[in-house]
Amino acid sequence: MNLEERFIGYLESLVKNQDRGALAQLRRGLGKPPGAAPEMHRYVVPFLPATPSPTLEEAYYLIAALFAFWHQGKDTVASNAPPNLGASLACMVTKDNEDSIDRRFTALLKSHPRDLSHHMRQAIGFLKSKEVPVAWQQLLRDILNWEHPEGFVQRDWARAFWGRRAVWAPPALPETPEEEITA
Repeated sequence: MNLEERFIGYLESLVKNQDRGALAQLRRGLGKPPGAAPEMHRYVVPFLPATPSPTLEEAYYLIAALFAFWHQGKDTVASNAPPNLGASLACMVTKDNEDSIDRRFTALLKSHPRDLSHHMRQAIGFLKSKEVPVAWQQLLRDILNWEHPEGFVQRDWARAFWGRRAVWAPPALPETPEEEITA
């Protein structure tokens, strides 16, 4: 079991053991940089190396806060999560909200690492509102690789999000009168 699996397993144990106090302390870190909510340290620091990179530290604190936020008021850990955040958000799309979710998702994909926590909080809050599960280990790995020069995380999420259209139906094209086609 690698460090990421152990960390997410630990967070899941807090939900399974109904440790609401610990989850509340982790939620206090939402929207704050690592260290700004000192009550989080006791739950996150044991999973970090002695001198973590800023990217590693920020990812672990962000995931801990988002995990606690999504599980607020829940006594069980959700199973059968879609494979990544793009797939989770694709589960939320309807004809009525398609444009709005597309814009939010595009903003998330384009977000600078400095702004990622803000966009992630919005996305996780949206998923929480409809009880759509999140693949937390994958999300942690994806956040750790957010700045990869090849942008493979963003491409994987995009394929999972917009790939749904290949399964459902392509967007309807405007109808063209027959006169224009033969002209």
